[in-house]
Amino acid sequence: MRRLIAGGLLVATALAGCGMPGTSGGGDRAGSEPASTSPTPDPDTPSSWGPTLGEIDRARELVAEMTPEQLAGQVIVGRFYGTDPAEPAALVRDLNLAGIQITSTSIVDREQVLALTSAVSDASAGLGRDYPPIIGVDQEGGYVSHLDGIATEFPAFEAAGATIEAQPERGPGIVQEAARTTALELRQLGFTWVFAPVADVTVGDADPTIGSRSPSDDAEVAATAVEAAVQGYDDAGIVSTTKHFPGHGSAPADSHDQLPVVSRSLEELAEIDLVPFRAAVDVSAPAVMMAHLDIPALAPGVPSSLAPETYDLLRDDLGFEGVAVTDSLGMGAVVATEKPAVTALKAGADLLLMPADTRGTHRTVTAAISSGELPRERVEEAAARVVALQLWQQRVAGETPVPADIAEQAAAASAALSASY
Repeated sequence: MRRLIAGGLLVATALAGCGMPGTSGGGDRAGSEPASTSPTPDPDTPSSWGPTLGEIDRARELVAEMTPEQLAGQVIVGRFYGTDPAEPAALVRDLNLAGIQITSTSIVDREQVLALTSAVSDASAGLGRDYPPIIGVDQEGGYVSHLDGIATEFPAFEAAGATIEAQPERGPGIVQEAARTTALELRQLGFTWVFAPVADVTVGDADPTIGSRSPSDDAEVAATAVEAAVQGYDDAGIVSTTKHFPGHGSAPADSHDQLPVVSRSLEELAEIDLVPFRAAVDVSAPAVMMAHLDIPALAPGVPSSLAPETYDLLRDDLGFEGVAVTDSLGMGAVVATEKPAVTALKAGADLLLMPADTRGTHRTVTAAISSGELPRERVEEAAARVVALQLWQQRVAGETPVPADIAEQAAAASAALSASY
């Protein structure tokens, strides 16, 4: 189930995935041709998760020059509680944050959302960056739609699975179009990330948290829906975040409140929960969100978002090379943990989502980098993935303008999804 790769091989694999040039051993012998070397990789070659090798190299160069304070900020997506655009802008400017998550409690109307996203973008540009910030939102469809009344209303993601079951040939295209138009509307509002799609395979009535957010209780149907959604988001030039790895659909409690215990074996996880995540990775998912779960088969008593074993599973078994982002660090499952941000980064996280105290978390991570508690190379690795992904988002968005009639396109896509099951 889990291939715990030896350190040297794991490092070599990671470097190859990030576009590091190969080397050849041995010196030249007198009278012989020079030893052959691998050709220099084309910088325009895409990685397995979106950014080109050139974008990854550029991101590495940028983060290598960052101070500990800047580096700490580049791996944090902050939270704020008001509606004043000046508040998130100040967080980004003061802490060099990667970006901001905007939730329903901070949303008033369309004009205010545009003011929020513009203020965050301006603050990020004011730091001298020539790549956009993360401006994220939960816009899954159904009741987890923080832009309710502002963006087009889509049904819950269970409609995607139902559509695929009802129309095996046309269904994936309908789901892909729903994701594409959702993403273009979000971009029109200034967003660069969407925290969707949900890849959890629900167990039905015994699932108190995910429910209709899940595409299906059938792993293969869920995989088809997730694959189509990721492709739709990619096509529109927004960063999608497949969630909640390694699967929240059988959790008996809500991780917003407590740490649920998922008792499935590794074999059950592989046969059910991991199937949609594997499908997402296979179609170049750029980011995966890590759930806060106690999975005894992986790391007994340790939240999965803070456990190296979970990141090993994602990277070694599924071959994921993109951005691993924690679920919100302000959730009940982890908020009482001592220094959860530092623990998550040590475990393998690349991006820390919505800590309970953004400024305090920034201080803690900065201190951990400065003291050596957090190896700088680990945080540079994380930050470089984040920056590379934002370079990818900027490029693809630039190549994909938002059409003037996107609201009409989104309404038609929503109607097609709603009518298909």
